[in-house]
Parts: sequence; structure tokens; C-alpha cells
Amino acid sequence: MSDARTAQRYSSIRHTFYRDFLASLVVFLVAIPLSIGIAYASGAPIISGLIAAAAGGIVVGLFGGAPLQVSGPAAGLTVLVFGLTQKYPWPVVCAVTVLAGLMQVGFGLLRIARVCLAISPAVVHGMLAGIGIIIALAQVHVMLGGAPNSSAWDNLRELPGQILGLHTHAAMLGLITLGILIGWQYAPKRLRVIPGPLVAVLIGTLVSTFLWTDVERVKLPENLFAHTWPQFTGVDPGGLIVSALTIAMIASVESLLCAVATDKLHTGPRANLDRELVGQGLGNTVSGMLGGMPITGVIVRTSANISSGAQTRLSTILHGVWVVLFTLFFSTQLQRIPLAVLASLLVFVGVRLVNVHHIRELSEHREAVVYFVTVFSVVFINLLAGVGIGIALAVILLLKRLSRVNILVEERAGKWHVRIDGTLSFFSVPQLTAQLERIPPGAMVDVDLMIDFMDHAAFDALHSWRVAYEKLGGHVDIDELHEAWYENAANGSPLAQKSDLLEPPRPESPATVEARS
Repeated sequence: MSDARTAQRYSSIRHTFYRDFLASLVVFLVAIPLSIGIAYASGAPIISGLIAAAAGGIVVGLFGGAPLQVSGPAAGLTVLVFGLTQKYPWPVVCAVTVLAGLMQVGFGLLRIARVCLAISPAVVHGMLAGIGIIIALAQVHVMLGGAPNSSAWDNLRELPGQILGLHTHAAMLGLITLGILIGWQYAPKRLRVIPGPLVAVLIGTLVSTFLWTDVERVKLPENLFAHTWPQFTGVDPGGLIVSALTIAMIASVESLLCAVATDKLHTGPRANLDRELVGQGLGNTVSGMLGGMPITGVIVRTSANISSGAQTRLSTILHGVWVVLFTLFFSTQLQRIPLAVLASLLVFVGVRLVNVHHIRELSEHREAVVYFVTVFSVVFINLLAGVGIGIALAVILLLKRLSRVNILVEERAGKWHVRIDGTLSFFSVPQLTAQLERIPPGAMVDVDLMIDFMDHAAFDALHSWRVAYEKLGGHVDIDELHEAWYENAANGSPLAQKSDLLEPPRPESPATVEARS
């Protein structure tokens, strides 16, 4: 019996390892072209994308809290990293990555992962869509054989001229690659086992090798493995910390959202979000120390991992090992890849960040305006301003919804009746005063308050109107049918107490009864 159980257990372990092994190869084939492309779009050294992919696989795979999630360089950080590379030399960007990683470790140890998820999904999806549009607008110029401009507006404005002045061979390669990426989504399922990005890059590179050799290609430094140490000195500490905090916050939110989405894709162990933050922080720390880019959880690689049958975190770790082996023995082959081919891959990735499903879902929940305002602000102002504007708008709309109130004013049998339902706050004051002004002076007014909250601004508006109205000969009777917000405020009590109408009468003490007698 014991031998049978041992054999069964051995067979289960072997089956699990086999599935993890196959899944790791698929994820590795997805990760290689994406990591190279994201490094190129970020203005970072090509090798830094591969270092980040390896760190994301091995380090986050070992210590992260979402076993089947795959981490690495992500399109969501491209704009931020590009901004840093324009401002600092690469060793300083590595220092920013290290500091961001240490901050993430701190976030995880403080167990604030759930707090990071408090940002409205409309803002997060809008931010990613804005980043995708920026990437697509820039890389479409490279795909057509030209060069990108410094801003999304310039890229958009000069796109017609770029189309008219096509660099024929580069543009043909770019369009062929883009066509393969689009068409591969509709290929037979057995063919789609091979990742579309890998197929597109391989075919584009082969075509350029045999037909159009005059196109511009990826350039690598002579000493590919020269180590880049992070540079913490000689830089404004404030700017360094702000940049690191920005990377840490956005990378954390993106990773946690990816972890939550990952849980919906499988039935295995649920993600430990605080541990995931620690793992992401350690991954970023190691990546920065080795000269790599910042990393986050990546939903494209994660979904490929799960759909390929991954069972444990071993698939993620092995994919990182394959990246290391590829970098050691085959990285020089990267110089064969045309820039137009790489740019087509980035255009495809950027456009896919504008997720139609998310737009429909947000529209159903009446949050699409936050999404589109965030997208517009990210694209045409900058990333941080766009996120800030999106969060501010989401808060304003939330306050407006929470402050929704219904005010009914009508005359019945010579007496005016006012019925107020909902929440009375400073948002409601204009509507409240406008409705009360409809009541003619000198009348009997019955106000029924059925509210769940009243702030000082609303109380002051209602109380001031009552005092002024009664001075002119009218009479106002205010009845509270739920909690005594108005009565307590009028008596100077800052605390909300239940209305006496809703509380059972308290028994009188013998002394009170005797004194009244």
C-alpha cells in the first residue's frame, strides 16, 4: 500500500514538473521579444530588459505571493522609464529601481497591499490605455521607417507626413510583422501554442535577412556583459526619492491588479498580496543592482503561463532561467532584428492596452468619464498629472454620488410640505436653497428630514433659512424620521445620535417621578 502511494505521489510530481516545464518554455518565448521591445521603447539598454525578465522570473518567482503570476518589464512603466532615461544616466535609473524595490518591500512588510488597490480601476485602466496610445503613436513612426518625436501630440501631428514619406523596406517589414501579430490571434489553436510575438519577430527578421538588408537593426554595445552599478551619489536626493516612489506606487498597483486578475484564471492557491509586494520589491532591487529595468506583474505572460498548464511557481522560475541561458549564449543574435519589426510588436502591444472590454464595463458603472479624462491627460499632459487628474475626478464623482439628495416641495391644504431624502452635504446646498426659495413668506411649513447624513454646511443653510423665514412671520416645523442630525447640530452636539422617535423611552428614576409629583 505504501509503495503504491509512493508511486502515485512520484507520478503526480513528475506530471506537475512536466506541465510546469512546458509552460515555462512558452512564457520564455513570449518574454524574450516583449522584454527587448519594452527596453527599446523605454530608451534603456537592450540587455536591461533581459536582466529584468530574469529577475522577475527567478526572484519574484521564488519570493512572490502569487505563484502563477509572471513578472518582468511591462509596458505600463515604459513612459516613466523613458522619462527617467531622458533625465538621468542609466546608472542613476538603476538606483531609482533599487530604491523603488526597497520601498515595495516596505509596503509589503507594513501589510498595506489592500490600500494600494483603493485606486479606482477607471484610473488604472485609463493610465494603461494612455500609456498604450503613447507607445503606439511613437513606435508607428519607427515601424514606417522614421523616428519618433518627443511628445504624443507631435507624433500625432506628424503622422500624415510620415505615411506619405514611407521608407519602403522598413515599412513593408513593419506591416508584415503587424499583419502576422493580428492574424495569429485567429490561427488554429494548435498553432497558437507558439507565441505570436515570437513568430512575428522571427519571420520579420528572416525576411529582412534575405530580402531587405538595408533596414536599421537593433544595436548592442561591444561589451554586452559589462556590469552597470547603481549610482546613488551626485544626484538630487529629493528627485531620486520622488522618482523611486512613483515607480514603486505604479508598479505595486499594476502588480496587485494583475495578481487579483490571476486568481480569476485558475483554481489553485489564492494570492497573498502583501507577500507579492515583498517579492516584487526584491525583484526590483535585484534587477536594479544588476543593471536591469523596473519590473511588475505582467498579465500577458501570466495568462500565457496559466493557459499553458502551469501548476506551481516552478514554471515562473524556470522561465527566468531560460532567459539567463539565452542572454549568455544567444544575445548577439538580437542584432539581426530590424527596428521596424520590434516597433510593430510595440504598436500591437500598445493598442491592446486600450481594452474595449474595460471601457464597456466602466460605461455600465458610469465611470467611463474618469477613464477617458485619465487617458486624455496621460497622453497630452504627462503620466503623473493624468493619474492625479483621474483620481481627483473619481473622488469628486464619488462625493457627488454619496451626496445625492431628493427634495420635494409641494402645497397641500394651505400648508407647504418639504420632504428631503438622501444625504445633505455642501454639494446639496445650492439645490436645497433653490427649492426652499419657492415657498412664499408667512406660510406654515412642515419639513420632513429622512436623511442618513448632514454636514455643517447643509445644517447652516437649512437653519439660517428657518430663522430668517420665521422672522418674516412664517412657521417652520422640522421632523426627523431617522437620526436627529438637525436637532443635535442645533443643540451644539457634534455627534450623530438616534432620534428620540426611534429610541424606546427610558424608564424614569424614582427620584424623577417623586420630584414631578
